Amino acid sequence: MQGFSIALITTSIGLVIINQLGFITGQTAGLALVISYLTGWSFSWVFWLINVPFYALAWFRMGTEFTVKSAICVTVASVLIAQIPNWMTFSYINPLFGTVAFGILAGYGLLGIFRHKGSLGALGVIALVAQDRFGVRAGIVQLGFDAVLFAVAFFLFEPTRVLYSLLGAAVLNGVIAFNHRRDRYIAN
Repeated sequence: MQGFSIALITTSIGLVIINQLGFITGQTAGLALVISYLTGWSFSWVFWLINVPFYALAWFRMGTEFTVKSAICVTVASVLIAQIPNWMTFSYINPLFGTVAFGILAGYGLLGIFRHKGSLGALGVIALVAQDRFGVRAGIVQLGFDAVLFAVAFFLFEPTRVLYSLLGAAVLNGVIAFNHRRDRYIAN
């Protein structure tokens, strides 16, 4: 419980920062941010809604524990993302510092969520299914999705905004790539 709480708070603060800056990121959160910016809808609720249809797929492919934990994580993160601006405000965030801080906070938060066998994104489920069913590595599926998302973003938003967003996504993925190893989480 403590591990999930720390991970969800850390990740949610990172997502609030990137949202406050008006930038995007990759994966499901990035898609939710783009939809939110284009429609004016709340990022937290768009993020929650995007994930809902994938719980059935997760249930059959990843199991009950993973699905329940992921649904709880997405719900709690969505509530936190909506509430954190009421508890903590930012009058100014330097774009360079903000994107790096987002990447670090969200990256380490996601590590905690992964460690406790949870997830924050529907895309992760799709990537794992593609890996199991079609032999396409999950990382390649996620990278492909992010490439398309950022390419579309270049047509929707100013290039500087997208470049800062790419930096934040690179930091986040770097944190995960350098620190996530399943064998680190096995108890002896």
